[in-house]
Amino acid sequence: MLKMKMLVLFSAILMIVVGCGGKENKSEKTVQKTTVKPVSQAVKTINKEVKLDPNSRPIVVIETDYGNIEIELRPDKAPQTCANFVKLANKGFYDSLIFHRIVPGFVIQGGDPEGTGRGGPGYTVPAEITDLKHTTGAVACARLPDQVNPSQASSGSQFYITLKPTPFLDNQYTVFGYVKTGMDVVQKIAKVETDSHDKPLTPVIMKKVYVKKETPKENK
Repeated sequence: MLKMKMLVLFSAILMIVVGCGGKENKSEKTVQKTTVKPVSQAVKTINKEVKLDPNSRPIVVIETDYGNIEIELRPDKAPQTCANFVKLANKGFYDSLIFHRIVPGFVIQGGDPEGTGRGGPGYTVPAEITDLKHTTGAVACARLPDQVNPSQASSGSQFYITLKPTPFLDNQYTVFGYVKTGMDVVQKIAKVETDSHDKPLTPVIMKKVYVKKETPKENK
């Protein structure tokens, strides 16, 4: 029984690692060498395009056929990751992408333009490992398969949402926000039937992803 539990735990962690970079083969290694920009260059571009107040709590909305999910970002803890997420949302990068992997009782994962678990925006973002925990509704970055050191880079666009507390992932992945509203929607998505590779048989599409505009407070 103990061996079986350890095997399930290992498989769950491996899913997130492989989910952001895919299977290693000669063709993929070639693609990675030619399309993934240096982390420093990507970060410089992100910092120029997006400036977030560390005291702010931006809300990013994910519209789906199952309802809307609102994610509250934590730029005070993961400034570069949050800025990158906002940048991609503003560009419409996530619009029409799918949640390509669903593991009931664990996570739903999306943000891959290929829909295979191997794609990304062409760059990575430095991991920002903090004291934020993997509680229910935590939003965190997937990670490239060969970058098992937390000080290395996270995925440039792929992210996952936890369906329940997963403390065994703490201090290994960049948590950059939490579901503020719509956790019921996340749980509905988690019930979608999948194939043997955890990919939904019916595509779960992120129809539109955008930063929610704050309603100005009326002067009294």
